[in-house]
Amino acid sequence: MTKTDDEYKKTLSPMQFAVTRQKHTEPPFSGAYWDHWDKGKYTCICCGAELFSSENKFDAGCGWPSYDRASVAENVKEARDTSHFMVRTEILCSHCDAHLGHVFPDGPTDTGLRYCVNSASVAFKAEEDAA
Repeated sequence: MTKTDDEYKKTLSPMQFAVTRQKHTEPPFSGAYWDHWDKGKYTCICCGAELFSSENKFDAGCGWPSYDRASVAENVKEARDTSHFMVRTEILCSHCDAHLGHVFPDGPTDTGLRYCVNSASVAFKAEEDAA
């Protein structure tokens, strides 16, 4: 899936565009989903690919939605991020290259992972709508 920046700007809010297309980060505790606990699926705001499930969401206390795994592993890819004088692992939608956030090796479950995701990069589909 290939869209131009102008096409994305027509369908995304300024924050969604900055996060997904320019790799910005929304401020902690500001996004729609950091304290959202309804059951359902989280999809890419740019292309609709399923990324995460409420079943794997946990409160990391960091101010961003956190998951211990992707619900569809092949829909999330990783890349080395050396911005901001750090070395981190960036997570992106494998279908449209939308920046989602970062994954860290400090999760509380058996995976040991914490997928730290910007609310601006995802849409939520309630369980009854997600089927």
